[in-house]
Amino acid sequence: MVRVQLRDRVQAALQALVNPRTGADLWSGGHIRELEADADGQVRFQFVLGQEDPGTLVREARAAIEALAGVSRVKIDVKLPNAPAGPGPQGAGRPLRAGAVPAPTPDAGLSGSIGRIIAVSSGKGGVGKSTVAANLAVSLARAGHRVGLLDADVYGPDIPLMFGERRRPHVSGERGAEKIVPLEAHGVQLMSIGFLLEDEQPAIMRGPLVSGILRQFLEQVDWDRLDYLIVDMPPGTGDAQLSLTQIVNVDGAVLVTTPQDVSTGDVRRAVKMFEKVRTPVLGIVENMSGFACPHCNETIDVFGRGGGERLAQDMELPFLGAIPLDPRVRESGDVGRPLCVAFPTSPAGEAFRAVAEQVADAVRPVRP
Repeated sequence: MVRVQLRDRVQAALQALVNPRTGADLWSGGHIRELEADADGQVRFQFVLGQEDPGTLVREARAAIEALAGVSRVKIDVKLPNAPAGPGPQGAGRPLRAGAVPAPTPDAGLSGSIGRIIAVSSGKGGVGKSTVAANLAVSLARAGHRVGLLDADVYGPDIPLMFGERRRPHVSGERGAEKIVPLEAHGVQLMSIGFLLEDEQPAIMRGPLVSGILRQFLEQVDWDRLDYLIVDMPPGTGDAQLSLTQIVNVDGAVLVTTPQDVSTGDVRRAVKMFEKVRTPVLGIVENMSGFACPHCNETIDVFGRGGGERLAQDMELPFLGAIPLDPRVRESGDVGRPLCVAFPTSPAGEAFRAVAEQVADAVRPVRP
C-alpha cells in the first residue's frame, strides 16, 4: 500500500513540472518511464531528455521528488536521444572532410561574466591533462586571480574527484531565468557534469548534446566575475573542441603531452586543429617528464625526455615547462587536494606555478 501511495505522490510532483519547450508537464509529455517507488522510500525512473530540452529539467524533477515526505533516495537514469541523421543544426550528422572545419561563430554575450577563456587540451588520453588543468587553475587562484574551472570532459569528468567535491550545485534566480551556482573548492569556482550524474552513471550522448551542455555551462552557470575560465577538454580533436570554439571566443589553448612520440604525434594534430579554428596555442606542457628516485636521487626517464620541448620547437610554439613524474601528484588528486594545494613547494608544484605564470603573461586578465 505504501508503494502505491508514494508512487502516486511522485507522479503528482512530476505532473506539476512543465517543460518550457513543449508546454506539457513531465508526466504527460512522455519524459518519465519505468517509475518505481518501494517501501523503503527509494524512487527510480528513466528520464527521457530531448535534444532541445533544458538540462535543468532533470534537476528540477530530482529536487521536487526529494522534497516529498517518505523519499529516502532518488535514482534517475537519464536517457538521451540519438542525434538525427543528415544535415541539421550545428552540422549534426554531417561528416567532416579533411580541412573542412566549420568556421567559428562565437557568441560574445555568453561569456559576459568571464574575462579570459583558456582551453587545456591534448591529442590523446592518459597524459595528465585534467591534472594540468586543475593545478593551473589552483596556481592562478593562489596568485590572486578569480578563476573558474569548467570540466568539459563529459565522458570522463575527473574534476569533482580531484577537488574533493561531491555536492550537487543548486539553482538560483526567478523561474524562467534560473542559473546554476558553481561549487567552489581551493579558491576555484567549479562546474562539471560529474556533479549532476549518479555515481558510476555514464554520460551517453552524441555531438549535438555535448555542444548543448557546453553552451549551458557557459550561459546558465552564474560564474562570479572571473579573470580566467580554465576549460578541461576531453582528449582528441572532436565535438567538444569544435563546439567550444564555435560557442565562445577562446583566448588560448594549452596543449599537454608526455615525452614519447606516440603522444607528441597526436598533439601535433591537436595544434593544427586549433590553428584551423583560429584559436591561439599558448604553448606546450610536457607532463610526466622524468622521475627522481627518492632512494638513489637518480632521474629515470620513464617516458623519455624532451619530446614536448622538441615538439614546441618544431611547431614554433612556446615551451611552457616540464612537469616531473611525482607520486604525490596522484596521491593529492585522489584525495581531492591538487598538488599545488597539498605540496606547493615540491618540484612538480613549482613547475605548475611556472606554467601558470607563463600563461598569465601570455593572456593578461581582463576583469569582466
